Amino acid sequence: MSVDAMIERLIGREGGYVNHPADRGGETIWGITAAVARDEGYTGPMRSMPRSEAIRIYCQRYWVKPRFDRVAALSELVAEELFDTGVNMGTAIAAQMLQRALNALNRQQTDYADLKMDGQIGPATLGALQAYLRIRGREGEAVLLTALRCLKGERYIDLAERRPANEAFVYGWLRTRVGQVGALA
Repeated sequence: MSVDAMIERLIGREGGYVNHPADRGGETIWGITAAVARDEGYTGPMRSMPRSEAIRIYCQRYWVKPRFDRVAALSELVAEELFDTGVNMGTAIAAQMLQRALNALNRQQTDYADLKMDGQIGPATLGALQAYLRIRGREGEAVLLTALRCLKGERYIDLAERRPANEAFVYGWLRTRVGQVGALA
Protein backbone atom coordinates (compact mmCIF):
# COMPACT_ATOMS: atom_id res chain seq x y z
CA MET A 1 0.00 0.00 0.00
CA SER A 2 1.33 3.44 -0.88
CA VAL A 3 1.85 6.12 1.74
CA ASP A 4 -0.89 8.14 0.04
CA ALA A 5 -3.35 5.27 0.50
CA MET A 6 -2.29 4.86 4.16
CA ILE A 7 -2.85 8.54 4.80
CA GLU A 8 -6.26 8.43 3.12
CA ARG A 9 -7.27 5.45 5.31
CA LEU A 10 -6.03 7.27 8.39
CA ILE A 11 -7.90 10.47 7.53
CA GLY A 12 -11.00 8.34 6.97
CA ARG A 13 -10.69 6.97 10.53
CA GLU A 14 -9.84 10.34 12.06
CA GLY A 15 -12.59 12.34 10.38
CA GLY A 16 -12.96 16.10 10.27
CA TYR A 17 -12.89 18.78 12.93
CA VAL A 18 -13.18 17.68 16.57
CA ASN A 19 -12.75 19.54 19.86
CA HIS A 20 -13.61 16.95 22.53
CA PRO A 21 -13.43 18.36 26.09
CA ALA A 22 -11.68 15.23 27.46
CA ASP A 23 -8.98 15.25 24.77
CA ARG A 24 -5.75 16.77 26.02
CA GLY A 25 -4.78 17.33 22.39
CA GLY A 26 -7.50 19.96 22.06
CA GLU A 27 -8.73 20.87 18.61
CA THR A 28 -7.99 18.44 15.80
CA ILE A 29 -8.85 18.24 12.16
CA TRP A 30 -8.14 15.23 9.96
CA GLY A 31 -6.47 13.83 13.13
CA ILE A 32 -3.88 16.64 13.30
CA THR A 33 -3.74 18.46 16.63
CA ALA A 34 -3.43 22.23 16.83
CA ALA A 35 0.01 21.89 18.45
CA VAL A 36 1.31 19.70 15.61
CA ALA A 37 -0.24 21.97 12.97
CA ARG A 38 1.43 25.03 14.50
CA ASP A 39 4.74 23.19 14.86
CA GLU A 40 4.53 22.32 11.15
CA GLY A 41 3.86 25.94 10.15
CA TYR A 42 0.08 26.06 9.78
CA THR A 43 -1.20 29.35 11.25
CA GLY A 44 -4.86 29.45 10.24
CA PRO A 45 -7.93 28.34 12.19
CA MET A 46 -7.96 24.60 12.82
CA ARG A 47 -11.52 24.28 11.56
CA SER A 48 -10.31 25.56 8.16
CA MET A 49 -7.09 23.58 7.75
CA PRO A 50 -7.11 22.07 4.25
CA ARG A 51 -6.96 18.32 3.87
CA SER A 52 -3.89 18.80 1.67
CA GLU A 53 -2.06 20.38 4.62
CA ALA A 54 -2.89 17.38 6.80
CA ILE A 55 -1.58 15.06 4.07
CA ARG A 56 1.66 17.05 3.87
CA ILE A 57 2.10 16.90 7.66
CA TYR A 58 1.36 13.19 7.82
CA CYS A 59 3.80 12.40 5.04
CA GLN A 60 6.68 14.49 6.38
CA ARG A 61 6.29 14.21 10.15
CA TYR A 62 4.91 10.70 10.52
CA TRP A 63 6.39 8.84 7.53
CA VAL A 64 9.64 10.33 6.20
CA LYS A 65 11.12 11.95 9.33
CA PRO A 66 10.84 8.83 11.57
CA ARG A 67 12.13 6.70 8.64
CA PHE A 68 9.05 4.51 8.42
CA ASP A 69 9.52 4.80 4.66
CA ARG A 70 12.73 2.78 5.15
CA VAL A 71 10.80 0.16 7.13
CA ALA A 72 8.31 -0.04 4.23
CA ALA A 73 11.12 -1.19 1.95
CA LEU A 74 11.33 -4.29 4.18
CA SER A 75 7.69 -4.68 5.22
CA GLU A 76 4.84 -2.46 4.13
CA LEU A 77 2.58 -3.97 6.79
CA VAL A 78 4.99 -3.25 9.64
CA ALA A 79 5.54 0.28 8.30
CA GLU A 80 1.81 0.90 8.14
CA GLU A 81 1.41 -0.28 11.73
CA LEU A 82 4.25 1.99 12.87
CA PHE A 83 2.78 4.92 10.95
CA ASP A 84 -0.64 4.47 12.57
CA THR A 85 0.89 4.06 16.04
CA GLY A 86 3.20 7.02 15.47
CA VAL A 87 0.32 9.30 14.56
CA ASN A 88 -1.65 8.31 17.65
CA MET A 89 1.14 7.89 20.22
CA GLY A 90 4.22 9.54 18.78
CA THR A 91 6.76 8.21 16.33
CA ALA A 92 9.42 7.53 18.99
CA ILE A 93 6.98 5.33 20.91
CA ALA A 94 6.13 3.43 17.71
CA ALA A 95 9.83 2.89 17.00
CA GLN A 96 10.44 1.76 20.60
CA MET A 97 7.61 -0.76 20.25
CA LEU A 98 9.31 -2.18 17.15
CA GLN A 99 12.65 -2.34 18.94
CA ARG A 100 11.09 -3.98 21.99
CA ALA A 101 9.28 -6.59 19.88
CA LEU A 102 12.40 -7.35 17.83
CA ASN A 103 14.41 -7.77 21.05
CA ALA A 104 11.85 -10.22 22.41
CA LEU A 105 11.81 -12.18 19.14
CA ASN A 106 15.57 -12.53 18.59
CA ARG A 107 15.94 -15.83 20.47
CA GLN A 108 18.40 -14.51 23.04
CA GLN A 109 20.44 -12.69 20.42
CA THR A 110 21.05 -15.73 18.24
CA ASP A 111 19.39 -14.07 15.23
CA TYR A 112 20.73 -10.52 15.75
CA ALA A 113 21.97 -8.33 18.60
CA ASP A 114 19.57 -6.68 21.02
CA LEU A 115 18.61 -3.18 20.01
CA LYS A 116 18.94 -0.06 22.10
CA MET A 117 15.36 1.12 22.65
CA ASP A 118 16.06 4.70 21.65
CA GLY A 119 12.94 5.28 19.55
CA GLN A 120 15.01 5.92 16.42
CA ILE A 121 14.84 3.87 13.23
CA GLY A 122 18.49 3.64 12.26
CA PRO A 123 20.80 1.09 10.66
CA ALA A 124 20.72 -1.28 13.66
CA THR A 125 16.92 -1.40 13.82
CA LEU A 126 16.60 -1.78 10.05
CA GLY A 127 19.26 -4.51 10.08
CA ALA A 128 17.51 -6.40 12.88
CA LEU A 129 14.16 -6.14 11.08
CA GLN A 130 15.72 -7.35 7.84
CA ALA A 131 17.36 -10.31 9.64
CA TYR A 132 14.15 -11.16 11.47
CA LEU A 133 12.07 -11.13 8.29
CA ARG A 134 14.68 -13.15 6.39
CA ILE A 135 14.74 -15.83 9.11
CA ARG A 136 11.02 -15.87 9.98
CA GLY A 137 9.38 -15.01 6.64
CA ARG A 138 5.70 -14.13 6.18
CA GLU A 139 4.63 -15.96 9.32
CA GLY A 140 7.21 -13.97 11.27
CA GLU A 141 5.87 -10.75 9.79
CA ALA A 142 2.39 -11.69 11.06
CA VAL A 143 3.80 -12.52 14.51
CA LEU A 144 5.64 -9.19 14.63
CA LEU A 145 2.43 -7.36 13.71
CA THR A 146 0.63 -9.20 16.52
CA ALA A 147 3.35 -8.16 18.97
CA LEU A 148 3.13 -4.52 17.86
CA ARG A 149 -0.66 -4.51 18.18
CA CYS A 150 -0.49 -6.11 21.62
CA LEU A 151 1.95 -3.42 22.78
CA LYS A 152 -0.29 -0.72 21.36
CA GLY A 153 -3.39 -2.16 23.03
CA GLU A 154 -1.61 -2.44 26.36
CA ARG A 155 -0.59 1.22 26.11
CA TYR A 156 -4.19 2.29 25.49
CA ILE A 157 -5.37 0.41 28.57
CA ASP A 158 -2.52 1.93 30.59
CA LEU A 159 -3.47 5.44 29.41
CA ALA A 160 -7.08 4.88 30.51
CA GLU A 161 -5.96 3.54 33.89
CA ARG A 162 -3.61 6.47 34.52
CA ARG A 163 -6.09 9.14 33.35
CA PRO A 164 -9.75 8.17 33.75
CA ALA A 165 -10.83 10.85 31.24
CA ASN A 166 -9.16 8.69 28.57
CA GLU A 167 -11.85 6.08 29.13
CA ALA A 168 -13.91 8.25 26.78
CA PHE A 169 -11.54 7.19 23.99
CA VAL A 170 -10.22 3.72 24.84
CA TYR A 171 -13.08 1.79 23.21
CA GLY A 172 -12.64 3.67 19.95
CA TRP A 173 -8.86 3.35 20.10
CA LEU A 174 -9.10 -0.41 20.51
CA ARG A 175 -11.85 -0.70 17.89
CA THR A 176 -10.12 1.32 15.19
CA ARG A 177 -6.42 1.12 16.03
CA VAL A 178 -5.71 -2.43 17.18
CA GLY A 179 -6.12 -5.17 14.61
CA GLN A 180 -7.52 -2.90 11.89
CA VAL A 181 -4.34 -1.88 10.07
CA GLY A 182 -2.94 -3.83 7.15
CA ALA A 183 -3.99 -6.83 5.14
CA LEU A 184 -3.23 -9.37 7.86
CA ALA A 185 -5.69 -7.76 10.28
